[in-house]
Amino acid sequence: MTKLAANLTMLFNELPFLERFEAAANAGFRGVEFLFPYAFEAEQIAEQLQQHQLELVLHNLPAGNWEAGERGIACHPGRVAEFKEGVDTAIAYARILGVKQLNCLAGIVPADVTPELAHSTLVANLAYAAGKLKAEGISLLIEAINTFDIPGFFLSHTRQAVELIRATGSDNVFVQYDIYHMQRMEGELLNTIKANLPLIRHVQLADNPGRFEPGTGEINYHTIFAQLDAMAYTGWIGCEYKPKAGTLEGLGWRAAHGL
Repeated sequence: MTKLAANLTMLFNELPFLERFEAAANAGFRGVEFLFPYAFEAEQIAEQLQQHQLELVLHNLPAGNWEAGERGIACHPGRVAEFKEGVDTAIAYARILGVKQLNCLAGIVPADVTPELAHSTLVANLAYAAGKLKAEGISLLIEAINTFDIPGFFLSHTRQAVELIRATGSDNVFVQYDIYHMQRMEGELLNTIKANLPLIRHVQLADNPGRFEPGTGEINYHTIFAQLDAMAYTGWIGCEYKPKAGTLEGLGWRAAHGL
């Protein structure tokens, strides 16, 4: 059965962050996700989750200076200590928020770093984070992101994600599969999901072009949802799209897709 989680970074973003939880619950969502919790006290977010009977499905490890354009530091060889501190911070939040999976953004490769060094740094950081998270009962996810939206992002294809997972030697690293990003980079959505389903723990959606809600672009989400059910995918699907004409106005796609 399809389980949809509202991405509060992108949905209901006309509201202050702590008011988005109530809005998501009132709109019928039972799960939520967002980029980062770190601008708030964990207890503030936990109160919202409890009050509105929501499950926090996912958030990211600290990813550097987001406002300055950084999109992760896991492949930055000069910032390993900062990465490890971020893992500890994320665990401290996860203990309070009850989240069972955290996503690691690989980052944009610095101009003075070779692809080989970026790769070895990322593998070592992932192995470290996976071990720390496993001790807490938390899964580590990695996400391939399209290089049209984020030029220079190190991890951009599903096969690359799988190879990175194997290179860590860990059984606690999995794939966050973003349908929008992978439609832009490689297509073959359903075949790729089916081939890698044992490693896929979380799915995110948006249509293409525009990264708007399902039904606005080229991706056949009727088929996507039906096939995910047929594959017995049991994880959450995060609604990480830009509402084309307002969040509530755009939620009609759920009924149109039988959700």
